[in-house]
Amino acid sequence: MALFCGRTISRLCVKSTQSYLRRGALIQQQNQQLHRRLITQSTALPKEKVTLHFLNVNGEKVSVNANVGDNILDVVIDNDIDIDGYGACEGTLACSTCHLIFKKEDYNQISDKPSDEELDMLDLAYGLEDTSRLGCQVYVQKDMDGWEIKVPDAVADARDV
Repeated sequence: MALFCGRTISRLCVKSTQSYLRRGALIQQQNQQLHRRLITQSTALPKEKVTLHFLNVNGEKVSVNANVGDNILDVVIDNDIDIDGYGACEGTLACSTCHLIFKKEDYNQISDKPSDEELDMLDLAYGLEDTSRLGCQVYVQKDMDGWEIKVPDAVADARDV
């Protein structure tokens, strides 16, 4: 510790070891997701597509084509689906505005399970259900073709809490 400057020692004292471990786990998860996304979005290969159906608050069903490997936040934005306040933090896992609700059988087929950080954000989401996920953390898979995904009745931005 004697090799660090005073400011660094102060910062280390203030930050808990747990916070560093959580940040490291989050960075590792984001790197894995980025790697997976870069591989699936290679321009040399044609992109596989699936059809997703979003059930809006007003009962409207919006169907879109989604690239396998994209996260659902990007699918919503790229297809100009009008969901009030959706994706306010742009996928940085700092809000809960991309909260979506899946059918139980579909939820169980999502390959990436929610991280502790995602679960913390979901705790602040409006209309939380057992099958809730954040769209920025769910990546489109081939077997998602035809899934219906429910948009919650309202949006709660975790950054405002």
